[in-house]
Amino acid sequence: MKNIVGIGLLILMLVSTWHFLLNGVGGGLIFYFSLILTIFLVIIGFNIFLENRDPIQTITWLVIFCAFPFIGFIFYFLFGRNFRKDRIFRQKYFLDKQTFVKISGEAGYNERIMEMGKHPQQLITLANRLGNSPVSFTTETRVLRNGEETFSNIIEELKKARHHIHLEYYIVRDDRIGGLLKDILIQKVKEGVKVRFLYDAVGSWKLARSYIDELKNAGAEMVAFGPLHLPLLNNKFNFRNHRKIIVIDGSVGFIGGLNIGDEYLGQDQKFGSWRDTHLIIKGEAVRTLQLIFLQDWYYSTNNSFLSDEYLMTGMPNHHGYGGVQLIGGGPDSEWTIIKSIFFKMITSAEKSVWIASPYFVPDDNILQALKVAALSGLDVRLLVPKNPDKRIVFHASRTYFPELLASGVRIFQYKEGFMHSKIIIVDDQMASIGTTNIDMRSFHLNFEVNAFLYRTESAQQLVNDYMEDIKVSKEVEIDEFSKRNFGLKLLESTCRLLSPLL
Repeated sequence: MKNIVGIGLLILMLVSTWHFLLNGVGGGLIFYFSLILTIFLVIIGFNIFLENRDPIQTITWLVIFCAFPFIGFIFYFLFGRNFRKDRIFRQKYFLDKQTFVKISGEAGYNERIMEMGKHPQQLITLANRLGNSPVSFTTETRVLRNGEETFSNIIEELKKARHHIHLEYYIVRDDRIGGLLKDILIQKVKEGVKVRFLYDAVGSWKLARSYIDELKNAGAEMVAFGPLHLPLLNNKFNFRNHRKIIVIDGSVGFIGGLNIGDEYLGQDQKFGSWRDTHLIIKGEAVRTLQLIFLQDWYYSTNNSFLSDEYLMTGMPNHHGYGGVQLIGGGPDSEWTIIKSIFFKMITSAEKSVWIASPYFVPDDNILQALKVAALSGLDVRLLVPKNPDKRIVFHASRTYFPELLASGVRIFQYKEGFMHSKIIIVDDQMASIGTTNIDMRSFHLNFEVNAFLYRTESAQQLVNDYMEDIKVSKEVEIDEFSKRNFGLKLLESTCRLLSPLL
């Protein structure tokens, strides 16, 4: 039934158009339109039922189809189709797995893993099994707290490139910072550096064609991930590449929450200051980040560069940095990889769980894990923005506050601009930083990438930064929060109804 809904829409459009040409607006056009729409809604509903989705998600779709048939029909095409276990990404998954298993077999680090202790050891093992990614104990990392720090370091490292530059982004803007990076890339191409740039077709839909053409004409390779020609008939529309990756000469990498655009430098009039977190990586673990990029590049272009030229470059033999593990997750995986690791981090915590996420729409597993952790006496904190950029998600997230607060979770709303960091810190020793939000889309639909840090200096820096963010945030009090007016509660509940689909 992979394409039956797309074919159905096409038939619906053709029949309606033909009937209109023969009979005009009258003659039962609305009747035929409604009849065909109803038939295909029944087919879609039956298909959703057979997919054995989460019961709440299934019921939500059926309710929407009954209450708002036409809107639900369009909404399903854009956001609802589930091809997780279909063949759409199956080839990509198996190729990724084979490559990661081959690389991980080269690392002799069992003794170092044992030295980390039981808790980190379990997380490392889980991440390795689910993500096919080894942990590195010879990798240097440094936390970058904002756009100015991040882009200044990116520009500095780009200018040092001698062999290749690989970029992969969800959003790319043709603005001041976007233009500056473009000019640097063009200059590096002139110097003989290979530049490959992968951007998401939906996230960067506003990117000017001239921007792309300038890079291509200069000799850079710039490719759209998941290009859309007929969005309503495209079964990949809902699966987006949300990763933010830069790899330079195979030895320096960047990941985190910042896309390419002036707003990430705090230059957007709507939000002002932009609080975000990025990570610079140097050494062995960059190879895993390189693999993630190269596999995405191969999926998008059918061109493979899995060779020592790109995978064995400039790996300094440093020690004493703790463990660093890069994990990519997406709809091509057999497991919900990053969500599963988050769940394990929360449920195995012994002292504290601190989370920062701009979009908080957890599924039942993560929600229950947070509540149980708080009820067990752990210090559980959630940091979210006070001001929204996506209103449906913002209002939906607030409906989870009462039950979290009642269980003992402390919730803080960041006041100084917009908070876009995606962080989890457990017991002040283990941390995750990357592109994954605590929401349904990141867990199930997007291609994401996160760095997991075990007893590193960067993990301690994230602890310090989190405490500083708390100082400029307002804690949500349950008594005050419960006094919201009825209209706001109704709006939030309506958005909550859509949360399984977001």
